[in-house]
Amino acid sequence: MDNTHVILVGAPMDAGKRRQGCRMGPDAYRVAGLEQALTDLGHRVTDIGDIRPDKTDVADHTHLFALPECIGWTSALSRAAQDAAPKGLPIFMGGDHALSMGTVTGMAAHAEQRGRPLFVLWLDAHSDFHTPDSTGSGNLHGTPVAYFTGQPGFDIFPAVPAPVPTDRVGMIGLRSVDPAERARLEQDHAMLADMRSIDEHGIKTPLIAFLDRVRAANGILHVSLDVDFLDPAIAPAVGTTVPGGATEREAHLVMELLHESGLVCSLDLVELNPFLDERGRTAKLMVDLAASLLGRRIFDRPTRSF
Repeated sequence: MDNTHVILVGAPMDAGKRRQGCRMGPDAYRVAGLEQALTDLGHRVTDIGDIRPDKTDVADHTHLFALPECIGWTSALSRAAQDAAPKGLPIFMGGDHALSMGTVTGMAAHAEQRGRPLFVLWLDAHSDFHTPDSTGSGNLHGTPVAYFTGQPGFDIFPAVPAPVPTDRVGMIGLRSVDPAERARLEQDHAMLADMRSIDEHGIKTPLIAFLDRVRAANGILHVSLDVDFLDPAIAPAVGTTVPGGATEREAHLVMELLHESGLVCSLDLVELNPFLDERGRTAKLMVDLAASLLGRRIFDRPTRSF
């Protein structure tokens, strides 16, 4: 990743769930100094601004929240990913996690054009493997993995041109997963590392095993980082807090190992709700993690004052 062209893509999507605030995420990352942090590492950074959802003629749904908007965001973000990926390493500044329906499908289409398989690392408390038929809440930020892996039930959404097989998905940090979701993911051989396994074996073990699989397949890796991957004690600015998440040291280790792998082609930063933050501490931590992914070492980290 030396001298990488990083392309910042703002995705102020706030349609994947009912609790609002994630639309402020892209500007919070800008204020927290994401561009400067990456520029200081020697990267060339281009911020293309915020994109907007496509207009659709889909009608509202009685159960699924903001269905037309989610469909519009999916097509717009897929196109934005395919446009940005040949030019550098896109970072999608969200926005709620439903944005990954577009970013991952776009990156998968790009990978297919390059003749390489796309793998996805899902850093999240939740597996987000519901379908429109199985979601009890109707919040579509709980469905992106099912969508981009080609599960049934998404007929009204844009077709997925290059589905990511479930066995190319690795999930780390899980601690709030419905039993039916887990059973389907295990059946389809997704790599699942919940917080108990991390407590027992450390966070490095499952990550290295997954990266070895990506490398063996000559694959490239999309990383999707949800704020709730982190423990809410250090990252409170998320509407889906689940106690017992990754520590700051564990999260930085993950990012540094990802950097050393040289496999990462794109990054989602999702579910930051600045309305719930404490003097910007979550936004700053997410910026620090992105910087670690792009090459900042532990000794290089700035002292933060909150």
